[in-house]
Amino acid sequence: MRVGIFGGTFDPIHSGHLVLAEQCREQCKLDEVWFVPAALPPHKLTAAITSPKSRCEMIEFAITGNPAFRLSKIELDRTGPSFTVTTLEQLHLQEGGQELFLLIGADSLKDLPHWREPARILELATVVAVNRGDRPLPDRTELRAVVGSAADQRIVTITMPGIDISSTDIRGRVQERRSIRYLVPRAVEMYIHERGLFRTRETGVSQ
Repeated sequence: MRVGIFGGTFDPIHSGHLVLAEQCREQCKLDEVWFVPAALPPHKLTAAITSPKSRCEMIEFAITGNPAFRLSKIELDRTGPSFTVTTLEQLHLQEGGQELFLLIGADSLKDLPHWREPARILELATVVAVNRGDRPLPDRTELRAVVGSAADQRIVTITMPGIDISSTDIRGRVQERRSIRYLVPRAVEMYIHERGLFRTRETGVSQ
């Protein structure tokens, strides 16, 4: 089975996340896409993040109705920072026989050389770099210096519509009592309002 692994803070999950996941599913012929909320993103260890329970519930509301989408709590169920390489290794042990595809924004390619064990990541999964609209792709020179030919052989690029939505903007809109209609699924919008999320000073981090 071909499985897309889509990690992030998802604070909150929004329509851009869903479009990205669906475009990857279709263009890469994935059987499933697993949404993997991070417990402690390594680059955001000092930031306040909405509780795992609330983020998971918003994901579940957002993906309801799409049988190819699934929530995975693999990073929430272990302690310590949520390193991608650790997650992929754990998935290989627990879910043997599946072909893994790591879904990331194309702009993250410039940071990939600085992730923990980038060469190992490319051994464990094909990286799907998603370009939004017609933005120029990052140069891979530094990545090639770190991982060699895998920078080209183990990375595929796909394009999705240029949807400019961020969780940071959504949280800001809620705090300012502005509309988030259509930026997030309706069920997520209602959940945010009913639970009073993001109404005070910045309570989460962007994704």
